[in-house]
Amino acid sequence: MERELDAELRGAFDRVFARSWYIKGEENKSFEEAFAAYHGVEHCVGVGNGLDALMLALKSLGIGEGDEVIVPSNTYIATALAVTYVGAKPVFVEPNIRTFNIDPSRIEAAVTEKTKAIIPVHLYGQPCDMDPIMEIARKRELRVVEDCAQAHGARYKGQLVGTFGDAAGFSFYPGKNLGALGDAGAVLTNDKELAKKIRALGNYGSDYKYHHIYQGNNSRLDEIQAAFLSAKLPHLDRMNAERRRIAKRYLAEIQHLDVILPTVPDYAEPVWHIFAVRCSSRDALEKHMNDHGIMTNKHYPIPMHLQECYRDLAFQKGDFPIAEEISQTELSLPMFYGMTEEEIQFVIDSINGLVK
Repeated sequence: MERELDAELRGAFDRVFARSWYIKGEENKSFEEAFAAYHGVEHCVGVGNGLDALMLALKSLGIGEGDEVIVPSNTYIATALAVTYVGAKPVFVEPNIRTFNIDPSRIEAAVTEKTKAIIPVHLYGQPCDMDPIMEIARKRELRVVEDCAQAHGARYKGQLVGTFGDAAGFSFYPGKNLGALGDAGAVLTNDKELAKKIRALGNYGSDYKYHHIYQGNNSRLDEIQAAFLSAKLPHLDRMNAERRRIAKRYLAEIQHLDVILPTVPDYAEPVWHIFAVRCSSRDALEKHMNDHGIMTNKHYPIPMHLQECYRDLAFQKGDFPIAEEISQTELSLPMFYGMTEEEIQFVIDSINGLVK
C-alpha cells in the first residue's frame, strides 16, 4: 500500500517538515476531524497508540482501583493491560468459538457489584454482536469502551464499529487496515466532556500550557503520523473491499476437512484484518504452509490468563477452555491488500492438499 501511495505519503512528510511543527498542530486536527466524520461521531482524539487509547478512555470514565472490567478471554493482551494500567481488574469472558468474539450470553454471569465497564473487542476485523452487549450495559449501568484496534471500517448491522459505546479505541500500528508509519492511535466519542478529558489526560493532564488538572500521561498523535493517516484514510474502504474479496475466495474455496473456517453472522461486515482458521493439526498445517513459502501466524499462542504477567490472577490451565482451544488451533492465513490471484490460489491449493 505504501508503494501505491508513495507520492501522497512523501507529500505528507514534506508538508509537515516544511512547517517544522511536529506536535499538536494542523495535521493532527485535520485527521481527527476526518476520522470523526468518517464514523459520523462528534469527537476524535489522537493518541500515541491503541493501548493508550483504551487506557485513556477507561481513565476518563473514572474507572480505577477496585473496579472490574469485562474483557474477552481471547484477544491481544493490550485489551487487558489497559484495564490493569488504570488500576482495575480484567475479568475474562469466553468467546463464541465460531466468531472468536466475546459471547454476549456469558457476560451477565461475570457482572458483580464491582463491574464498571465492558470492552467488546472486534477481533480480527469481525464485529461483535453489539445489540445484546449494549442491552446488558444499559440494564446493569455499565460503560462500554469498544476495542476497534483491528476493525477499521467494519460494520455491525450497517453501522460502523466504534460508534456504539461511550468511547472506542483504535490502533494505527503499521500492520493495521489503516496503519501509520509508526505507532499511533485515537479515541472516538460523542461525549464532548469525555473528549476534553481524554485530550487533557494524554497531554500530561493539562488543559492549557503549564496548567495540570489531572495526573495525566504523555500520549499524543505525532503530526507526521497524522499526516500519513490523512493520506491513507480516503483509501480505507477500497482497501477493505479487496480484503473482503480475498476472504470470499477463502471461504468458498478452502475445503480441507480438518480446517474450520470463520463464521460470518448476518449482522457482520468484517474487514478481515486477520483471516483466522482453526485446525486440530495446526502445527502440521503451519509447517506445510511455511515449507511452501507461505507465511502464517498464530493469534494468539498463549491466552491471557496463562501469561506470566497475569499470574497474580491465579488462573490455571483449563479455566478458560475456549480461549485455550483457540490458542492451540488458530492459524492466520495471508491476508493483505495487493495479493495477486496467483498468490491467493496458491494459498488455497496448499491448504486443500493440491500442493505437495
